Order: sequence, then structure tokens, then C-alpha cells
Amino acid sequence: MKSGTVAVIGKANAGKSTLINVLVGEKVAIVSPKPQTTRDRILGILTRDDHQIVFVDTPGIYRQRNALTARMMKTTETTAKDVDAILFVHDGHAGLSEDDLALILRYEALGLPLLIAYTKIDIMPKEKIPGDIKALFDAGVTADVYPVSARKGVNLKKLEQAIAELLPEGGPLYPEDIISDRSEKFMIAELMREKILLKYEKEIPHGVAVVVNKFERHENGAYEIDLDIVCEKKNHKAILIGKQGRALKETASFARADMEKFLGAKVFLTVYVKVREDWRDKATLMKEFGYGEED
Repeated sequence: MKSGTVAVIGKANAGKSTLINVLVGEKVAIVSPKPQTTRDRILGILTRDDHQIVFVDTPGIYRQRNALTARMMKTTETTAKDVDAILFVHDGHAGLSEDDLALILRYEALGLPLLIAYTKIDIMPKEKIPGDIKALFDAGVTADVYPVSARKGVNLKKLEQAIAELLPEGGPLYPEDIISDRSEKFMIAELMREKILLKYEKEIPHGVAVVVNKFERHENGAYEIDLDIVCEKKNHKAILIGKQGRALKETASFARADMEKFLGAKVFLTVYVKVREDWRDKATLMKEFGYGEED
């Protein structure tokens, strides 16, 4: 049996989390079209009869703007050096820039086995693909390139098999019924944050943390969940709540529906909005909200 860890790395919005969710077959990471959707390292575990791939979803490579994004980039860099292989996810639809080439070469230079998932081929002209692959090889990239579509399921089996072949021989790292290392409580907070990312524009979603204060299951199987949405400015709080609370009610309703689907049970959800100014630049608050330094 082949088994090992694979760092999934790429620029923000390349489609890393979507690809992992589809490969694993369950939602283990939230998805939105905005940068900084993934803030932490999350495992997605795919187990077959002959291999187990432990995907490590990392924050998208993004220009550092505050202490939180600096920590996110540190997480990505640390993860890339502590795995058996790297899957570099490139957004083919976005084109191929000199910066993309330099980034891929930098990770290839680490000396670990590396594959490139060239994503979103379902929404781009197919004639662009051979030219981009040639540009990669002309730039000195030696890794194999797999054009894929996570949404359409194109070439995912080939990609999975290629990844498995890079891994060392050994028994499974996790029991076969485990698909993620994250708790239900963590995923509840992430589902709330996902809906905020989808609902609100500009800087507001990026300055939000979600803290679950109460996560209880009653005897009848229903869950009682209380959580705080923490933002950085008073005017952001007003926007999050909306006129007569309509925006917050709508967002919470969407989140609750996904929570019930994830937990497979009725959810009674209470949401509060609080202000903690510039929390993304304050180490004590980042730690309080679950973004402390990793060991």
C-alpha cells in the first residue's frame, strides 16, 4: 500500500479546496471566490484499497498585509517542507505569468516529488492548454502537468493515481473512516465564515473571525449552537447586521442550512456580531480566535 502526505499549494483562488473536496468526496474545506478563504492547514484524507493520500490544504499564496496573512503564509511554507509530495494547483483559466513560473520553480527546487494540477479547464479555451504546458517546460519545470476540472470531474482519476505513485510504501496514516483532522465545531465556524465570504463584499469578510461559544447536542439529536462573528470596525458591524437585521438573518439562515446538512440534524443557531478593532494584527486576539502560532 502507498500512503503519505501531500501539500496542496497554489495562489489564492486557484481551486485548491474545491479540488480536495471533490477528490475526498466530502466537504472538508470551505470554498468561495475570494482570497484568504482557507486560513489554516486542513487535512482531507482519501483512502482506497491500495493507497491513502492525506491532502494538506494550505492558505493560498497571497501578499502579506497584516499579522494574520503573515501567519497564513508561514503555514504554507512550513507545510511544503514537511510532506512526502507537493501538488501545485495552478488556475489555467487565469493564464500563466512569469510570477507563476517562478513560484512553481521555487517549490520544485525543494526537491520533493511534485505534480501540477492545471485547473478550471472547463471554463477556458482548450487550445490554450498545450501552449501553457510548453511554457512550463521551456521555463525549466520538470513536473508532470495534469489538466483537470474539479467541477466536471475531468482527469481526476489520473491525477489521483499519479499522486499515489509518488508516495512511499506503508500502512495507512489514519483509519479508513476518517476524512479530516478537523472537529465538527471547527467546521461549523468555517461554514459560517464561508457564507460571510459569499454574502459580503470588499474588505469586510477578510476582517471577520467566527468563534463558536456553545456547541451542544440535545437528547433529541438537535444541536444548539451559539457563535460570535467578530469584525474589526463598528461600521462593518452595521453592514454585517444590515437594515433591521435582515442581512445577518439571511446569512445565518444559509449557514444553518449547511450546518444541518453537515451534522445530519436540526440546528438551533444564535449569532452575535462583536467588534474587536484590528484583531488581525494583535497576537493575543488571533490566538483567542483560533489563529495562534503553530507548534
